Amino acid sequence: MKEKLPEFLRPYFWDVDFEELDGQKDAFFITKRVLDRGTTQALSWVISQYGVDKIRQVVTSTRDLDRSTANFWADMLVINREEVPCLNKPYSPIHFGLYS
Repeated sequence: MKEKLPEFLRPYFWDVDFEELDGQKDAFFITKRVLDRGTTQALSWVISQYGVDKIRQVVTSTRDLDRSTANFWADMLVINREEVPCLNKPYSPIHFGLYS
C-alpha cells in the first residue's frame, strides 16, 4: 500500500505528480528534495520518517545536492567531504582539438 506524504510537503514536488509519490518507495528522492529546499518543519519530518542514516546515504551518494546543503549536512553528520560526491572536483573534460 502506498504511503502518502503530508500535504505540507506538496510545494517541494511541483515538478512531479505529488499524489503518485510513495513515502517508502521514493524515500531517496523525497529526502534529497527536502534537504535541498525544505523548511525546518519538512526537515524534521524527514528525520523522524527516515532517520539520519537515510540523510547520510543521500549526502554520500548523489552529485546533485546544492553545495551549501552538502556542506551543512557533512558538518552536522561529521562526514568527510571526500565522501560527498557533489563537493568533489568534477572530472576534467577532454578539450577537443588538442589531442584528437
